[in-house]
Amino acid sequence: MGIKNDIKVFFKENRDEKYAAFQAKLIPGVDAKKVIGIRTPALRKFAKQMIRREDADDFLSDLPHKYFDENQLHAFMISEIKDYDECVARVNEFLPYVDNWATCDQMSPKVFKKHKPEILKEVKKWIKSGHTYTIRFGICELMADFLDEDFDEKYPRTVANVKSDEYYVNMMIAWYFATALAKQYDAIIPYIENKKLDKWTHNKAIQKAIESYRITEEQKTYLRTLKIK
Repeated sequence: MGIKNDIKVFFKENRDEKYAAFQAKLIPGVDAKKVIGIRTPALRKFAKQMIRREDADDFLSDLPHKYFDENQLHAFMISEIKDYDECVARVNEFLPYVDNWATCDQMSPKVFKKHKPEILKEVKKWIKSGHTYTIRFGICELMADFLDEDFDEKYPRTVANVKSDEYYVNMMIAWYFATALAKQYDAIIPYIENKKLDKWTHNKAIQKAIESYRITEEQKTYLRTLKIK
């Protein structure tokens, strides 16, 4: 019957209505009626099976999807693609249809870590896209893969220069700087000291950093003095 029918059967057999209600509360921008309630571990495992099928394209090209769980499955399938060029093409095809933070943040292609110079070119385009979750995805990628040995001070500058009225963009900027403070404190603290972010994002970054176990008590005490009132 094909992949789309098999997905439909899987969703029917694995639906959890209580979990659907719980999930719907976490993604307020998504219609609760479009949340089926498939648990994430089961969906990830299923995605690994689906991406290996010869008819995987029949599902991946069938955009936009109707249900949140279909978008989640799509993101998890893309994350398993081993060919870099194919993976980037699929990401770029899918991003305009991503409509929530969960699908955005949980799409994490493993192959990107092996192609960092190439992915940086994509990140620049994503951050300039104008689409909330495409921008968020670009910042998320800088946070995931470019805060350790591949860190460069131009990356936080890029993130600090993003100006948006969108909550889910600004929350990702705050999350980025909180994580960056934990990993590259000396390079990042001037952004907080010099108030390079808007007030809400600045204070949220400090809040998230203070909640982190990777920030020392001394650093937390100092960060508290830098909150904008």
